[in-house]
Amino acid sequence: MPLWRVRAEDVTGTGGVVAPEERLGWPLTLGFGAQHVAAMFSATVLVPTITGFPVTTTLLFSGLGTLLFLVVTRNRVPGYLGASFAYVGPLLAASEAGAEPSAMLGGVLVAGVTLVMLGVAVKALGVGLVEVLLPPVVTGAVVVLVGLGMAPHATASVSAQPVVAGVTLLTIVVAAVVGRGLWRRLAVVLGIAVGWTASWLSGPLENAPELLDTPWTGLPELVTPVITPSVSLLVLPVVITVLAENLGHLKAVAAVTGRDLDRHAGDVLIGNGLSTSLAGAGGGVGTTTYGENIGVMALSRVHSTAACATAAVLAVVLSFSPRVGAAVVLVPPGVIGGVALVLFGLIAMLGFRVWSDHQVDFRDPLNLVVAGAALVAGVGGLTFTVGGVEIGGMAWGALVVVLLYPVLRGLRAVVPRRPPAG
Repeated sequence: MPLWRVRAEDVTGTGGVVAPEERLGWPLTLGFGAQHVAAMFSATVLVPTITGFPVTTTLLFSGLGTLLFLVVTRNRVPGYLGASFAYVGPLLAASEAGAEPSAMLGGVLVAGVTLVMLGVAVKALGVGLVEVLLPPVVTGAVVVLVGLGMAPHATASVSAQPVVAGVTLLTIVVAAVVGRGLWRRLAVVLGIAVGWTASWLSGPLENAPELLDTPWTGLPELVTPVITPSVSLLVLPVVITVLAENLGHLKAVAAVTGRDLDRHAGDVLIGNGLSTSLAGAGGGVGTTTYGENIGVMALSRVHSTAACATAAVLAVVLSFSPRVGAAVVLVPPGVIGGVALVLFGLIAMLGFRVWSDHQVDFRDPLNLVVAGAALVAGVGGLTFTVGGVEIGGMAWGALVVVLLYPVLRGLRAVVPRRPPAG
């Protein structure tokens, strides 16, 4: 039995949806895979750059981890796994404390194994656990947080090159709304191409001379992890953040595909945990499912896991070419900002659609207050350091809504209500 069912009809010109278990012809699938690579690349490269990990190694395990994730989820949950920003704080803290890269990798490995164990627990306890922890008001809030929580990064990039960002944004919007067929489905790639051209016409690209000194081919650097209790305990709280990201992204994918994917929550956690464990065992940063790629699926309406697998293979190939990787890193900030505005905005609107589809009642003070507090914490960038680990707004927002909502709901159920007067 083939991995994917080939669409017999030409859906590229009709706007039809390509389901996760389907694919178009391989040339088109390659194009959609390249679009996923373009969406994830800047973030996946930035995380190891900040933490001091090898960029090409992280890219290698990002691709391999995505393939592993698709195998574990049995091609039923489309997605791409890139380097997670959640690991930046604890890894920098460990580095400042004098930890060696091998010990930091040991912490990533322990976090990955812990995530696998949580996934096994979710599978054992059943989908009911997800339904109890993540009712529609909670899942909608988490999905909105995933989109709006990254808004400052998008606007910062736009501010760096407002004209280029505007050109990129306008190209994507026009292609997505007015375009037909492939023009619409490949709107992100088209926007990147036009925006990059606009940036080149406005002046030379920064660091372009360094590109010529970068070799075409080279092996990714592999590092053996060493598990150190002090470093592992520093990294371990990241699991909470990644858990919230995974479940929030699962809900976002469900909203995009129009399918109930709750029963796959355990597989998603196991797949991401194995991907992170693999990265930690070889020299890469821990991974997470990427909201940018969910936005690509929402925009193109191509939900095929074949496109995600193609993107993963392309990432592995790029990891063996330092020059190609350096060229992609040179994508101008205005281009990144224009793309991010569209993709993160799409994800946020998916969260509102979850609320709308499930008719969440915001006249209920519980829904109104908890969701509102979570969104302000996430969008406002609320940041605290707990035990040496810096936890950002998106994590706090997710924790507020995921943990506080069931507590308050249970408290309201046991506290007797005053009977109406008269």
